[in-house]
Amino acid sequence: MSTGKPLPHDAAPLHVTGAARYVDDIPAPAGTLSLAFGTSSVARGRLGAMDLSGVRAAPGVVAVLTAEDLPFANDVSPSIHDEPLLATDRVHFVGQPLFLVVAETHLAARKAARRGKVEIDEETPILTVDEALAANSRFEGGPVIWTKGDAETAIAAAPHRVEGSFEVGGQEHFYLEGQAALALPQDGGEMVVHSSTQHPTEIQHKVAEALGLPMHAVRVETRRMGGGFGGKESQGNALAVSCAVAARLTGRPCRMRYDRDDDMVITGKRHDLRIDYRAGFDDTGRLLGVDFRHLMRCGWSQDLSLPVADRAMLHADNAYLLDHIRIESHRLKTNTCSATAFRGFGGPQGMVGIERVVDHVAHALGLDPLAVRRVNYYADAAADEAAGGLSAPRLTAPPEDISETKEDLTSRGGPAERVSVAPARGQSTPYGMAVEDFVLNAMTDQLASGCDYAGRREAVAAWNAREPVLKRGIALTPVKFGISFTLTHLNQAGALVHVYQDGSVQVNHGGTEMGQGLYQKVAQVAAESFGVPMDVVKVTATDTGKVPNTSATAASSGSDLNGMAVKAACDTIRDRIAACLGELHQIAPAKVVFADGEVTAGGEVISFTRAAQIAYENRVSLSSTGYYKTPGLAWDRVKGQGRPFFYFAHGAACSEVVIDTLTGEYRILRTDILHDVGRSLNPALDIGQIEGGFVQGAGWLTTEELVWDDRGRLRTHAPSTYKIPACGDRPEIFNVALWDGENRAETIYRSKAVGEPPFMLGISVLMALSDAVAACGSAYPALDAPATPERVLAAVDRVRHG
Repeated sequence: MSTGKPLPHDAAPLHVTGAARYVDDIPAPAGTLSLAFGTSSVARGRLGAMDLSGVRAAPGVVAVLTAEDLPFANDVSPSIHDEPLLATDRVHFVGQPLFLVVAETHLAARKAARRGKVEIDEETPILTVDEALAANSRFEGGPVIWTKGDAETAIAAAPHRVEGSFEVGGQEHFYLEGQAALALPQDGGEMVVHSSTQHPTEIQHKVAEALGLPMHAVRVETRRMGGGFGGKESQGNALAVSCAVAARLTGRPCRMRYDRDDDMVITGKRHDLRIDYRAGFDDTGRLLGVDFRHLMRCGWSQDLSLPVADRAMLHADNAYLLDHIRIESHRLKTNTCSATAFRGFGGPQGMVGIERVVDHVAHALGLDPLAVRRVNYYADAAADEAAGGLSAPRLTAPPEDISETKEDLTSRGGPAERVSVAPARGQSTPYGMAVEDFVLNAMTDQLASGCDYAGRREAVAAWNAREPVLKRGIALTPVKFGISFTLTHLNQAGALVHVYQDGSVQVNHGGTEMGQGLYQKVAQVAAESFGVPMDVVKVTATDTGKVPNTSATAASSGSDLNGMAVKAACDTIRDRIAACLGELHQIAPAKVVFADGEVTAGGEVISFTRAAQIAYENRVSLSSTGYYKTPGLAWDRVKGQGRPFFYFAHGAACSEVVIDTLTGEYRILRTDILHDVGRSLNPALDIGQIEGGFVQGAGWLTTEELVWDDRGRLRTHAPSTYKIPACGDRPEIFNVALWDGENRAETIYRSKAVGEPPFMLGISVLMALSDAVAACGSAYPALDAPATPERVLAAVDRVRHG
């Protein structure tokens, strides 16, 4: 068995020794040129004359291009062709590319770009959601509204009501490797592009469009990225197109990379938003009606904002059965960099909204927030169904320390109570999708028991009663995250697998590797199918010339889609070999067994290498494509109804924090996580994704603050001013355990996606901070995010003094 083993990342030795090759590390051919943009220093205005004579005269400059010099399409948008590579008559944000410098070196290009003299008739920018609302500056004709039941009537009739509004900030991707591309001109005007991208086919499409070529004349290769997080789904288009256009113009290879400041100023970020809410509820905290208004700042171009905003709406229920809900979403156009995909793709924004509502309700009633969460949960699937394929409870508690995960965890406490209640008939999401695989009641039982939530909550209350300055808070929050692209046709993947005469296996697929371990998991799938050791399998760089029409490696679907496509290709080749050996041994192909690097047929045991040789000698094809499309999806975006997801991934996290009420500073004392990955393909990689996702999610809601000034200039554009979580920001005690169960859906070996869902476990930290602030007085904390020390201190003052 190759799947299910905690194997290390295939490139781990290369990563830790610095030997891993990224796009900017590729040895450049002689004569390679470097590129840099000249950008706007104004957020909004009419573009006037550009004096670029000083740029052209700068040392090392070979060419300077403006929009008029582009041979074909001046567009790098992933959606509606509203994002020119180089500005034409207007500028829309600080950092918008105006001209392109082609020079002998990277430094020469950057220096020359600063010499441009550009006249811009500056206008007052639209920077905030309130300004955009006042100007009716938006995408789509008006707000998108989805409803279930009658929220207005339910809220009005409820015995209790709360309402509020809170700000949720954006987030910089801060991938370690910045955006980069290298274009190599070929015979006949064709182009090869190396790009740090999550979406090679989109790069291929945009480059072909810019050069006036068919897509078959452009080949894009991506071996690895140094992080992506959604920031390399569409944001690499500009660099790849620039390199290709310059390479066509000069006949020389061209490369481009952003320095960190340029990367942060030019590229998109997570969508920030304001969430207005109203909710009606009963004495137990059960939500009777909820009304949300999402005011999402999308930036200057559409990019991927519509599906991001849609997914925020799709996750507005999180883990809660809501009979009456109304969600109104405004997609607002502002003079800031265009917001884009980021891990969770709107899901975190939608989820944090309902968690804020639940927290507010619990405070209003004086109840434990976990009790309010649980009274609103969907019902779990029946235990007998779980045995047939639904996730089933792991009867162990999480360890007290992450270093103890190899111990027999049953020694840490008794078994969690098994929940066997059948799901309520007709329980469905606000968008009409049946919830049939819910397991969070049982997961919450296990996590709360294993981390001693009840005992620690009592201890927190006792601490807060006696300590005047340092206050503690604790929160346990759930995650129910839908897996699939909401644009249904993207849920497909292809693969190309070769078996050579020496028994070695080459795997090509459409997914991209950005550190998440996709290549390793896919290699494990191939090794499992052929029954060979891992060192026999090689996964090559993602290449549009080998696997065409790929979807982005996004939506947490990399393993689901590409793993199934690779398995289909491997199974085809294996079946061919089995048929060949079956014929030679006069047995049924089904009786040919592949295991442990050997093949058994008719009592004869031979090596897999010999089996491949025999098949080749008998003229059997040892190469096959594989294809997979996710079944059962149907989504009507206009109506907001259907089945957009193949299944749900679940998780829960309990975090405890302490705040200093004199300074607003805080620490995460402990976090316990129980996460559902189905039947894990690789537990080591999955736990790594859970740990990293949690820290990144907590960072979004605590330390990572994006600040624009009143002229639309990003002031937090470097590590000195933008604070991603550091080692000291991780929980002092950090426990992660995997839920013991398999996916009900027929995914690759019954595994579940693990890329995005853990990100939202970080919401537990924000709720714990709210709990700690609430200990300072009687008012509700109303804590905005990110909950920086300044905001925590302001909330403490609010709670104490009203």
